[in-house]
Amino acid sequence: MQAEQEAQFQEFVRARWSHLVRTAYLLTGDRHHAEDLTQTALAKAYRSWRRVSRSDHPEAYVRRMLVSCNSDRFRKRRVAESLTAVPPEYAGPDDAVSRADERGTLMAALAGLPPRQRAVVVLRYWEDLSEAEAAEVLGCSPGTVKSQASKGLAKLRTFPGLARTQESSARDRAAAGQGGGR
Repeated sequence: MQAEQEAQFQEFVRARWSHLVRTAYLLTGDRHHAEDLTQTALAKAYRSWRRVSRSDHPEAYVRRMLVSCNSDRFRKRRVAESLTAVPPEYAGPDDAVSRADERGTLMAALAGLPPRQRAVVVLRYWEDLSEAEAAEVLGCSPGTVKSQASKGLAKLRTFPGLARTQESSARDRAAAGQGGGR
């Protein structure tokens, strides 16, 4: 790799590292797996950086690599994961305790989704990608994204901790005069 491309890649990693790790965390549910997954995807991106950097959206290209690497994790070898009722909380110094509780509840609920539904929910509602963009990242049709999102959201709505969080958030908005309707 030429020095100029090396510098481009390093700048890309500096600018997008935390965002990619956050996406990987939502896909894996584990901070350490997320960092490993991000490093694996970036190593693949590095090897083909000339092609990646020429694409219209290098970040989308690498995000696709991230999702593919996560899928590979399950295809190549079945990873024995021991899910707990409540994942460990990693609250930052300025995060409120209640936000950490909500995040823990959301992570537990996401962990209960099949990998494809989890990927669709993360890409559509956390990454805020359109159905077409999510379909492109996942290598499927927009109809598949719609159906997987619908099934994933329906399953999340039945998760006990999320229902409680939604109700308390609606009460808080109503108390603040913001309304609680959808």
